[in-house]
Amino acid sequence: MRHKRAGVKLNRTTSHRQAMFRNMVTSLFKYDRIRTTDIKAKELRRWADQIITLAKRGDLHARRQVLALVREKDVVHSLFADVEKRFGNLRGGYTRIVKIGPRPGDNAPMSIIELVSIEEKPKKTKKKGKAADKKETTEQAVTAAAQKAPQAESVAAGEAVKTAEKDSAEGGTDSTAVKADANDPAADENAKPQA
Repeated sequence: MRHKRAGVKLNRTTSHRQAMFRNMVTSLFKYDRIRTTDIKAKELRRWADQIITLAKRGDLHARRQVLALVREKDVVHSLFADVEKRFGNLRGGYTRIVKIGPRPGDNAPMSIIELVSIEEKPKKTKKKGKAADKKETTEQAVTAAAQKAPQAESVAAGEAVKTAEKDSAEGGTDSTAVKADANDPAADENAKPQA
């Protein structure tokens, strides 16, 4: 019985299995996502979570422990440099496994394992129902109309000034009647001379 035996053997020797997972975890931190089989992805998640936990500790001993597992120094340095802004206050769940279907050839189930960061979590808004949606759309229509109304008044005022200038240039109307209320569209109609 395999009680209290963590990990999978994957039909490999210990040295082969450890070398494979060291290569895979290096590639995961270098490229942020890799494609592998489901079983390997689930085991790789254990390795990656342990390394990120060490990186969050951030001391020299943790750095040396990670350097013993990860094969490239620059990957370790970049991991330690941006672990706080990338994973912040997360207390686990640093990776995401997405199943992508069977592999052509041997039909092995394949997955993509990728690193999760804090910026990826969008805020979800709950839908309140049809009545609330109708209320929101009417409120949006009212605010849009209110914003367009001052623009319409300014256009009407501009037209009134133009007609006043045209009439004064012709000399045919009384300028005081035109200047009565430049913002009132009704006053614009009254300002025009009656013939």
